[in-house]
Amino acid sequence: MSTLVNTPPKVSKAITQRPVRRRGMFKTLGPYLFLLPAVLFLILFLVYPVGTMIVYSFEQVNVGSLLTGITPFVGLDNYHTVISDPDFRSSLVVSLVFTVASLVFQYIIGFSMALLFNRRIPLVGVMRGSVMIAWMLPVIVSATIFKWMLQSDSGIVNYILQSVHLISSPVDWLTNPKLALWAVVIANIWIGIPFNMSLLLAGLQGISEALYEAAVVDGANGFRRFLHITLPLMRSTSLTVLMLGFIYTLNVFDLIYVLTGGGPVNVTEAMPLYAYRIAFGQFDLGSGAAVATLMFLLLLGVSTIYLFLLRREETA
Repeated sequence: MSTLVNTPPKVSKAITQRPVRRRGMFKTLGPYLFLLPAVLFLILFLVYPVGTMIVYSFEQVNVGSLLTGITPFVGLDNYHTVISDPDFRSSLVVSLVFTVASLVFQYIIGFSMALLFNRRIPLVGVMRGSVMIAWMLPVIVSATIFKWMLQSDSGIVNYILQSVHLISSPVDWLTNPKLALWAVVIANIWIGIPFNMSLLLAGLQGISEALYEAAVVDGANGFRRFLHITLPLMRSTSLTVLMLGFIYTLNVFDLIYVLTGGGPVNVTEAMPLYAYRIAFGQFDLGSGAAVATLMFLLLLGVSTIYLFLLRREETA
């Protein structure tokens, strides 16, 4: 009596290899698919606008050319027009003064507060949170509050100064050409202190306590510990804070626009406001794009210097 043996059907080798190849392909491309949304976002909101800006800076772009779709190539004429404009040179000086003054005081005050909050003191968490309110508020809200405070007729700043007899008459903080820029600088310092404090505090908390304990055993006082331990180990963090602060402060537009609008007589017209006035006030988008491109090149140069200093700091 013969027995029936069930033999499995033969499967083609090509068919069995397809699922393996597909799994291998998905395994290879899978990580890149997760990056695809971020890449598309960067292309749409960073690469395309920057590329368009650079192209416009070499063309004659205004309302008429945008309507007709014809933007003649003019080469470096937009850059020559912008650089030869005294208002552009004035805006460059205003931007540098505004940026440097803000960075210096933001860093000094932020570092001092970071040193304070790095200590074990009562309610330190509550104080840190209260300081961060200035950073959490939208810039438009902070600028509007400062504008109310600095009004010459009903501002609380003039009221307090007159109450303690420091001034005899109200001061025009935002309309006086000698004071307007410094009033804007003070407002920007207040907004930027929490950012500096939080990053510097994170850097301080990364320093080992054993280093300070060893320094105390060697007889070093508080100033020497700060000079020979804290400052050297905070160089990388400080470079990062100053670099990010420079990029952010040089591009400040909303704060100045709400407080002074670039006035009086353009003493607070920084480069972003100058570019806005040229592009959307005079409808010369080509020259406005040239100003924005010059700002981009300035930031690119500063970023290159920062990366060089940071790499040298890491290899030292």
